[in-house]
Amino acid sequence: MSEGIKNPLGWQDQFFKQLARPRTLLDLFDCIPGVYMYIKDLESRFVRANRVVCDVVGVAHPDELVGHTDFDFFPPAIAAQYVAEDQRVITVGESLADQVWMVPGKNGVPRLYLCSKIPLFNREENVVGIAGVKRPYEYSADDSAGYSRLVRVISFIIDNHASYIEVKDMAEHVHLSVSQLQREFSQNFGVTPSRYLREVRVGMVRHLLESSDRSLTQIVMECGFYDQSHLTRHFKAATGLTPLKYRQRFRDR
Repeated sequence: MSEGIKNPLGWQDQFFKQLARPRTLLDLFDCIPGVYMYIKDLESRFVRANRVVCDVVGVAHPDELVGHTDFDFFPPAIAAQYVAEDQRVITVGESLADQVWMVPGKNGVPRLYLCSKIPLFNREENVVGIAGVKRPYEYSADDSAGYSRLVRVISFIIDNHASYIEVKDMAEHVHLSVSQLQREFSQNFGVTPSRYLREVRVGMVRHLLESSDRSLTQIVMECGFYDQSHLTRHFKAATGLTPLKYRQRFRDR
């Protein structure tokens, strides 16, 4: 065994000071599949992000994110939530750990993530930005809480989002009572099963608006809404935009 270092923190500090390109350490985050990593400044502008973030927001290289904010890539209502949490960390100067978020994937389906953010300080101990990671919820789940059956509920919702389904159908699928499913789902994921169903449907609408020329009438049928007004109401509540304005904004981007 090597001899102990008399001043390990000082030794550690000196080690990092001697690095010519410390930012290359961030390249390691591209080696972790499915995990988001990003650094932002005081105005929530991206300073650096890994390729997982690039894939989700639709850019080819991390450099294309630099200087942009979530508002450049996400609907206003969603971006506002991300930025509000950034500013909470910046204002208080304290970390946030394992916040549950529903993050839309490339196919539109929202996936549950645990999000942690830390403030970044300069040499004068002033906050100059934040760093954050989002990791898939299932990477950290404890099955003693019945997580595996809740995953089956999520799969059931995704597979049947275009059909008329209720919470009782979800509960029957995993042999739980409605109240038990409501309680366990909310405790584990921070949202109700019906809220998650709405988010899945809205996510699929976003995906179809971005990737196809389908009419709203077709999208209504494919995504489980009653009619166009029902779709528009929920879509605008979730994103801050009507479906048609969202499609126009996405294509003008």
